[in-house]
Amino acid sequence: MSDGFVVVLNSYYTLIAATVVLLVGRVLVSRVRLLSKFNIPEPVVGGLIAAVLVLVLHQINGFSIQIEKGLQDGFMLMFFASIGLSADFKRLRSGGWPLVVFTSVVAGFIVVQNFVGISLASMLGLQPLTGLITGSVTLIGGHGTAGGWGQIFENDFAIQGAVALGMACATFGLVCGGLIGGPVARRLMKKVDMPEAAETRDGSLAAPKIVFEQPHKQRLITADSTIETLALFAICLASASYVSSFMAEHFSESNFVIPTFVWALASGVLVRNLLSKAFKISIFDRGVDVLGNVSLSLFLAMALLSLELWMIKDLAVPLLIILTVQAVLLVVFANYVVFRVMGKDYDAAVLAGGFCGFGMGATPTAVANMQAVTDRYGASYKAFLIVPMVGAFFIDIINATVLSTITSLPFWN
Repeated sequence: MSDGFVVVLNSYYTLIAATVVLLVGRVLVSRVRLLSKFNIPEPVVGGLIAAVLVLVLHQINGFSIQIEKGLQDGFMLMFFASIGLSADFKRLRSGGWPLVVFTSVVAGFIVVQNFVGISLASMLGLQPLTGLITGSVTLIGGHGTAGGWGQIFENDFAIQGAVALGMACATFGLVCGGLIGGPVARRLMKKVDMPEAAETRDGSLAAPKIVFEQPHKQRLITADSTIETLALFAICLASASYVSSFMAEHFSESNFVIPTFVWALASGVLVRNLLSKAFKISIFDRGVDVLGNVSLSLFLAMALLSLELWMIKDLAVPLLIILTVQAVLLVVFANYVVFRVMGKDYDAAVLAGGFCGFGMGATPTAVANMQAVTDRYGASYKAFLIVPMVGAFFIDIINATVLSTITSLPFWN
């Protein structure tokens, strides 16, 4: 093998390459039923194909790609800011006490998931913090969080191939979460009373589609609304950059390190609720969602495009062992904790199925799991209200707090 060569893409070519990756992923997801069934994101499909192609070329002649990191980091910050900008406290109160209980259960699982990951990584001879990548970084956090924290692990903790490892774990989690949720919920159905609608349904009963914003007249995404939304993103990113620099300058000796993207998320929460409470300004949620989703897709495409899969080839067996144990843990937790704490009734069974979806996947997987169950057994308004709220608002905030706390412990250094 020759010494190889590196292709360096500037911001323009990086954006072109990312959009090509997204288009390839879109075509494949639309044509391959298995990919759409398990809600595998388009950038993940296209990005993994690109990463495998780069791996083959690397094995032949040492080929690799370097992309514009500033552009990638900017889209990552926009994605996390969009999560914060969606966190309207007034809406969250509508979930009531069950929302608080379910959120607490999920928070507890995040801690357990990371404890198991770190313990198994240590037992298998890996760097202990690698267990976080096989824990809530990827399984609760998904691909977006995997990319963000992967860069932190590579730069600050010298874990080679952390981004590639994270993407592999997140993809495994999406598939596994989709496979586990349905069977877990159906097993629990044998222990509860079925809703009355299930006795007379014709097989076509659908779960309610709970949405947060139902205006009398739908607001269009126009140039003006896009500019307004971009201004909010800019405020969040500027705030995150300032706070991150301030913390680095004045608290550099402290072990408690909070990544910039966590500040972007926190800034979004503050901006959203400050504008809503103090100035009575309504945030355009659809605009935030669109720009947030675009940012996540482009970020993932860029992250996957520059993956160095050859860095993690020796971790295949330990990785499979840890993820298998995590899958078993998820099933046990859903059956014996989530189901019991949430009331041991029909809604609790549906919630357990949804929990499996984002316990090793993402909120869309959780919703798909619940939809499959409620289509057969009857609607669960409670589950369809709570799960999207927890998945959209609370999980990332809690996960970021837990991960920041763990990585700041002094004995990792």
